[in-house]
Amino acid sequence: MLKVRRNRPGTRSADLWSWNLEDYPNMPGPFAVQEYIQELIRVCPDNVKRICEPPTDVDIGVWQYEHMRQFILELNLLIVSLQGICTPTACPKMKATDDWLYLCASHKTPQECTAIDYMTHTLDHATSLMQNNKNFNSRVSIPPTSIKYLMSIVRRLYRLFTHTYFHHREIFSEFEKQTHLCYRFTEFVQRFDMMQSKLFSIPTHAYIFEDSNKE
Repeated sequence: MLKVRRNRPGTRSADLWSWNLEDYPNMPGPFAVQEYIQELIRVCPDNVKRICEPPTDVDIGVWQYEHMRQFILELNLLIVSLQGICTPTACPKMKATDDWLYLCASHKTPQECTAIDYMTHTLDHATSLMQNNKNFNSRVSIPPTSIKYLMSIVRRLYRLFTHTYFHHREIFSEFEKQTHLCYRFTEFVQRFDMMQSKLFSIPTHAYIFEDSNKE
């Protein structure tokens, strides 16, 4: 009997997502890439290289688009973990190190925002961009001309990691050990050359742990 690949109402938490990982070619439907990525993360979140590796028959544009959607979803969880800690009083400006002050581009004219507002505005803007039907009107095919919009938000999303690392190190480390999100984001962005290498400021030892070097 074929097992239904969904969580039914009333399923115990211990039994959620209790099916085996399916190979991507066997996953039908317009959300197959999203489902495949999320299953890889659930099965083994520290196997970052495998999660970032596109299947041979996947549309690379869709692969990049769905990963960016997933990064945005999980970065919202990072902001939740910063609530009550990254306050307007504690972090009145959006900084990584003291050498950089970031202006929020989610306004008609870029302006200073508190760190928590900058992060919230950035995720709201990125979400709006990803849901723009003019540039992303399909989940199964992404025009090459639309990839530039993904690259335009990568740099700003990375700043969420840098602020957390340099100003809230304990939160960063705890969150990273659970999700491996900064490692996955960095690996993915470098793999597809979506940001200049000189802009990566978080040292690798901050997110690559002894058990996070799986191939």
